[in-house]
Amino acid sequence: MIHLHAPQYASLSAADKALLGVGAPDLVRPYLALWRDESATPLVSLPEIATATGIGHVFLKDEGQRLGLGSFKALGGAYAVMTLFKRMLEAHLDGEVSIARLVSSAARALAAGVTFCCATDGNHGKSVAAGARILGCKSVVFVHEGVTAARAEAIGADEVVRVDGNYDMSVDEAERIARERGWQLVSDTSWEGYEEIPSLVAQGYTVLANEALAQIAALKRNPPTHVFLQAGVGGFASSISVHLNEALGQDAVRSIIVEPDRAACLYASAEAGRLTSFTPTEPTIMAMLECYTPSLVAWRILAATASAFVTVTEDEAKNAMHRLAFRTHPVIAGESGAAGLAGLLAVANDPQARHALGLNEDSRVLLINTEGATDPASYENIVGSRPEDVLRNAAKATVV
Repeated sequence: MIHLHAPQYASLSAADKALLGVGAPDLVRPYLALWRDESATPLVSLPEIATATGIGHVFLKDEGQRLGLGSFKALGGAYAVMTLFKRMLEAHLDGEVSIARLVSSAARALAAGVTFCCATDGNHGKSVAAGARILGCKSVVFVHEGVTAARAEAIGADEVVRVDGNYDMSVDEAERIARERGWQLVSDTSWEGYEEIPSLVAQGYTVLANEALAQIAALKRNPPTHVFLQAGVGGFASSISVHLNEALGQDAVRSIIVEPDRAACLYASAEAGRLTSFTPTEPTIMAMLECYTPSLVAWRILAATASAFVTVTEDEAKNAMHRLAFRTHPVIAGESGAAGLAGLLAVANDPQARHALGLNEDSRVLLINTEGATDPASYENIVGSRPEDVLRNAAKATVV
C-alpha cells in the first residue's frame, strides 16, 4: 500500500533542524575514535535495479559493515551512551572533560557503578551494550519474545532479559526497571517527557547520511532526488530525512518511508493524520522493524518531511534480499535491511505513485541496507545459502 503525503517542512522546529542538520555529524564523529574504527561503510551502485525500474541511478549505502556490529544502529545507541556518560563524568569531576578522557582510570572508577539499559529487537541493544563495554559500564538489554535466540545472544550485554509480549511491551518493561533501579535508560523510541535521549540516538545516524552524500559526490554524481527509508518506530528514518533536507534543500529530495505491512504504525499514523498505534496481527520477518507505536519525536519529524508512506509484504522483502544476494557483487542484506529496496520496487510498479513522486529516468535514488545477516539461520532459510557462501560463490564466478 502507498499513502502519498504532503510534507510540511516549514512546521519542523529549529531545534530538530539543528539536532539533525549539517553540523550533526561533526558532533558525533569524535566519539567514533573510541571504537578505533572510523572508516566509512561502502556505497554500492545498483545499475541493474536502475534499469529494471526505469530510474537514472540507484545507490545503496551498506550499513551491514558498520563498526563490526552489522547495522547502522552501531552509530546511535553507543553515541548516546558515551554522551550521557560524559555528562556524568563532568558532574562527578565538577568540570569539563575531553572525549578521550572517557576511558581514563578516573572514568573507569565511575563507570563501574553505572548501568545502561534499553529494549531492543536486536541491533539497538548491541549498540548500547557496545558503548557501555567500551566505557567499562554495565549493560542490561530487554528483548521481547519474538527476538530469535541468535539475535539475543549476539547482543553482547552483561544481561539480556526476555519479556513476554511484543516490542512495545519490552520498552515499557525496560522503562519500569530502569526507574526502579536507578539505571540509565537509552531508548531509541520517544514518548511525552522522554525525548532528549532518543534524539541523541537519532543524531548518531546522521553520520551515514553525510558519508553517503560525500561518496556520491566523489563519484561525480549529483545528489539523490529520492531516499527510501525503512522504519520501525521511525528514529532512523526521521534522522536521515531531516539531514538530507538540510544538506540538499527541502525541495531537492523526497523521503519515502517503508514499513512491513504487519507493523505499519507510521503508515497508520499518516492515514489518521495523527500519531496512532498499529494493532498487531502476526509477526513479520522484518524483525528490526516490528514496532507498533511510533516514536513521538520521529512522527513529528516525518509528518513534516515525508512525501509518502509505503508498506511491503513478507514476499516483497524476501525478493529484495534475493536481488541483492544474487548480483555479480552481492550485498548481504537482512530482512529489514532489504526493506528499502522492496519499497522502491513497490513504488516503481505503481504508475500513479511514480508520477506523484516524480520518480523517473532522471531520478537518483538512495537506499540504505540497514543491517546485514544479523540472524544467519534466518538469512539462509530465506535466501537458500549462508551469507559466506553467497560471497564465496560470487567470487568464484568472477574469477571464472
